[in-house]
Amino acid sequence: MAERRRPRRRSTGGRAQGSSSRRPERARREGRRARLRRGLSAKRASGAAKVLGLSNTRRAAVVAIVLCALAFTIAVPLRTYLIQRSEVAVQEQRMAELEQEVARLEARKAELSDPAEVKAEARRRLRFVLPGETPYMVQLPEDERRARQPGGEQQPPPKGTWYERLWDSVSR
Repeated sequence: MAERRRPRRRSTGGRAQGSSSRRPERARREGRRARLRRGLSAKRASGAAKVLGLSNTRRAAVVAIVLCALAFTIAVPLRTYLIQRSEVAVQEQRMAELEQEVARLEARKAELSDPAEVKAEARRRLRFVLPGETPYMVQLPEDERRARQPGGEQQPPPKGTWYERLWDSVSR
């Protein structure tokens, strides 16, 4: 393979060159070094391209394919990581809610361990009356209005046992 070289400047022969047209010695050396560096790096790059048989366009295409493959390789695990992280956050929030509910239920359990509280709860919710007490039911006018409203009426209790009603609903 033939290497291309820059032609060297030839001296002007017998013509005299003035000191103003000559570059200083140090500047000439730095210029030579820069040219050598450029030449070596260009030779290395062109040598690699020649060895692989790739032009600049082909090298760019190979780099693009490699980058795409890396992106696809990283994308799936990254997506899985982000989904799992969001699921963990949801589950932690749910766990905090459940812990609050457990604490509330424990407090309620502690309240109901007192026999006086149990009696008060039975009187309030179940209308429990001790022997010898006279129960009173106070009906307020608001209760009568709710009973008269069509949406406020309760359905009469069903007649018969549950299995008779079930049989009647199946046999019809």
